[in-house]
Amino acid sequence: MTDKPFLDRYRVPGVFTGLEGFEAQIDALSADAGAVAALVHGLLIHEGLAGAYGVTLAPGRGDEKQLHGAAAMLRQAMRLHDRPITETRAPEHRVVSVCRHFATLFTAVLRRKGVPARVRCGFANYFQPGKHLDHWVGEYWNEAQGRWVLVDAQVDDLQRRLFNLTLDPLDLPRDRFLVGGDAWRACRQGADPMGFGVSGTEMWGLVEVYGDIFQDLAALQNIELLPWGWYGLATDQAGMAETALIDQLADISSRADEAAMAELAALLAADERLRPPHDRVAQTVKAEAAV
Repeated sequence: MTDKPFLDRYRVPGVFTGLEGFEAQIDALSADAGAVAALVHGLLIHEGLAGAYGVTLAPGRGDEKQLHGAAAMLRQAMRLHDRPITETRAPEHRVVSVCRHFATLFTAVLRRKGVPARVRCGFANYFQPGKHLDHWVGEYWNEAQGRWVLVDAQVDDLQRRLFNLTLDPLDLPRDRFLVGGDAWRACRQGADPMGFGVSGTEMWGLVEVYGDIFQDLAALQNIELLPWGWYGLATDQAGMAETALIDQLADISSRADEAAMAELAALLAADERLRPPHDRVAQTVKAEAAV
């Protein structure tokens, strides 16, 4: 059983999931996960997939992926096309993003609708055969079913065709998307770490899995960092040698329930290396509010 106070922490906006200035438009929308994902599809475009939508990004547009907050994304969407955010933009008028932005905006909208939701960081094995690619998805609490449901808010119909997907992006199987902790455990149990990494880069191996544990734990604390925004012990590869600690953190990521989060809170209180970069986050929030 999942207690209401625990779920309530994921109903309210975090530092990057507020929707200031857009509340009325969001309030008029359905809380259905599919409808929210469709809204996100019409507002964002993945930088690495722009060509699939017939878009050649102008110089400088890639900087849009440095935005953290959901409200900042929506303000940029309005700059690109001054229409209600509920209107689907042409691909060239969508905010340039990566997977983390899709997951964050999806989560922000569901939270505004009163649905417990959170962002998860890990690895998807449905884009490239035999590989687990660094990826971010959303997760919401399905009250009727009494479970957390993983949603890939990036995957639309075009991407389903592009990647020949037969799975349902609105209910991802847990063996097709591994949160950071599950990926670490898989590697510890014999999976090849070199099968885990960032598409189109040389960033592969156990260190990528290690880093994603920390990113997932930050997201579980309602701090959705950018994929390259590693912090604390994650920035020190020597930390991987602290096997018992990393195994414990991975287990917390895997469980992600009330008891796990209480365990994490105790670890954070005792070890500052595990804490998200609150000063950096505060500076980012202030900077984006001024734009």
